Amino acid sequence: MLRISQIAAAVFLLGTVSVPTVAADTIRVLSPTWPGFAPVFVASDKGYFKELGLTVDMKFEDDRANVMAAMQRGDIDVDMRTVGEHQGRPRDETTPGIIIGTIDKSVGGDGVIADGSINGVADLRGKKIAVEPNIPARLLLQLALKKAGMSLNDLQIVEIATADTAAVFADTSIAAVGTYQPFQSQAITISPARKGKVLLSSVDSEIIIDVITARQDDLKTNPKKYQNFLTGIYRAIKFFETNPDEFIALAAPHYNLSEEEVKDIIATSLAYTPLAEAKEMIGTSGKPGKLYGIFDTVMQLNLENGAAETKLSASSQIDPSVIAAVSP
Repeated sequence: MLRISQIAAAVFLLGTVSVPTVAADTIRVLSPTWPGFAPVFVASDKGYFKELGLTVDMKFEDDRANVMAAMQRGDIDVDMRTVGEHQGRPRDETTPGIIIGTIDKSVGGDGVIADGSINGVADLRGKKIAVEPNIPARLLLQLALKKAGMSLNDLQIVEIATADTAAVFADTSIAAVGTYQPFQSQAITISPARKGKVLLSSVDSEIIIDVITARQDDLKTNPKKYQNFLTGIYRAIKFFETNPDEFIALAAPHYNLSEEEVKDIIATSLAYTPLAEAKEMIGTSGKPGKLYGIFDTVMQLNLENGAAETKLSASSQIDPSVIAAVSP
């Protein structure tokens, strides 16, 4: 997960570097270990990229600092992450990476779990809330607090590693934990005495969206490459809609999970964004889609909680030209 100090250090150490332009038939990708990005693997396994003349090399990297450093050096061409994480500091208008598409959205994969005595966010005032910096659950909490006329300053925030959710939730001094699946469900199950429940869930919000980000210099040199990349991804998502069992069977080994585990994660935590929905979210240069509004909402939340220090504009961070050229 993101460590702000690590990112700052990584970018500082890079200084001024020369960024190579990669071949027009190769795309190198880093993504978190999350099945929301499985369409890339399935597109490779089904030969979709090969048919489009592409070689796609995708690896996992959960540490945001390492991903940003790799993009800065030109070691990768594509980064996939949530909109909120894309905005995280030390990103500014000059940092490599521009959004060209969406791939999935969280529909229950992120949330805030609470003790059974907590009936709403107003009940959290003055209480200890544990959450890792700059994860989607923190944004969900912020948004709910704003609607209730509160802010994170009204809580006692305890910073944790999300992987420790179950142990943290077992501590009765902690009223709620911001987390994500599978830790969310595990914590409630492991501590039945707390009568835990999901207080806030991404199923009720549209702000947790995973986006596809390309390095601007290579995109400018090889725009067709990225059109083909998106074509392969959305073809894989369409394959999921018609052949979910085969899709899951192909995806599971890449994540070291059983087919049943991947099936459960997809069913309860995420929804892929087919081409038509992705195009609607991104919009066109003349008619921006709803992702622009989501970007601005999340940007303000990130500025307020210190996860971002530069106010970025959606128009400078989203390029609708690539997906506009992708055909069904």
